[in-house]
Amino acid sequence: MSWWGRKLEDRERWALDPLVGLGPLRFGMDSDEVDAALSGARDGHSQVAADGKFWVRYQDIGVTGIYGPGMILVGVAIDAMEGPLVRLREVELIARVPSQARAEIAHLARREEATVRVNWSGDPEIAAWGVSMGTALEYGISSNGHNPERRDRMITSALFVSAELAESPYETGPVLHWCDVREREKNSGSWPVKTDQERSHWDWSPLKAVGPLRFGMTPRHVASALGGEVPAGRQGHFPYWWWGRGAAGQWTLTDDRFEQTGVTAHYWYPDGLPALGAVTVHGRTGPQIAHAGIPLIGATPSRLDEAMFQHIENHDLGLLFTPSGSPIPPGLQFDIDATRAGDTAISEVTFASADWEL
Repeated sequence: MSWWGRKLEDRERWALDPLVGLGPLRFGMDSDEVDAALSGARDGHSQVAADGKFWVRYQDIGVTGIYGPGMILVGVAIDAMEGPLVRLREVELIARVPSQARAEIAHLARREEATVRVNWSGDPEIAAWGVSMGTALEYGISSNGHNPERRDRMITSALFVSAELAESPYETGPVLHWCDVREREKNSGSWPVKTDQERSHWDWSPLKAVGPLRFGMTPRHVASALGGEVPAGRQGHFPYWWWGRGAAGQWTLTDDRFEQTGVTAHYWYPDGLPALGAVTVHGRTGPQIAHAGIPLIGATPSRLDEAMFQHIENHDLGLLFTPSGSPIPPGLQFDIDATRAGDTAISEVTFASADWEL
């Protein structure tokens, strides 16, 4: 985590030259030139395709370089918490409150007669600038100074691309190789949240079942348990998919997204066939599930973390932290994550079987 101990004012500041480059980077550079421009910042976290597309995560500065065939830089993704602060004219694009950034982007676009549309995540996308905005949960440092602390708001990230990718960045091969969003839930730019009264209420049997869904169910049994609901989206992969679609064997189902119910089913293959291994309950629309009287779904991170800390302390249960940084008692096998509700972050939870790796 390169943001640890780094104040916002200490982050690098880069200017965007639309469709040309940002900071020390220029589209069309090869990977060696990018390494040199970033003073060798690289941690080796990367993925390469047979056709020459690849991406590299420069972890220590919060930058991801996206390369087309020939090792040519065609896109740069900037992390909300770790990346440089990128400015276009007078508009700061990174680590901003999303609604404020959206308003300033719209004002600048009107002035420059640029069209603003909504991308897959519901954020502004401007082809004339090669900019596609995104968001991520904001973190800070806890009062004891030893742990990351989840905040209650989202902040902006961004993808910047060259002219040949600008019209539809997330539909181009190099960007899809880095972040394939084709089967993800598309957002219109609004984030309505069900009230607790509007949600159904499910029981949870740790390591065994979530509402009507029992771990080990087949995809057909999952759909049947949800009243025959058809998945709104399915995700999966071919083995060694980067070697080319259709030439890599049988497609493997990994996730079914059920929009009406507000859950996603995650599958694994313990005996060669898909079996339900985990269930994510969506923060904005999913059923309410409580643990020890604490509502887990749709709460702000600070309120939920405070309630969990209090419960653990009152019952002397011992303390673990989930992969996303939320405190939980040991032995429950679930991860509290955050999703977006406008500028605010709210909780969604993945409940898992004993053998599922969170």
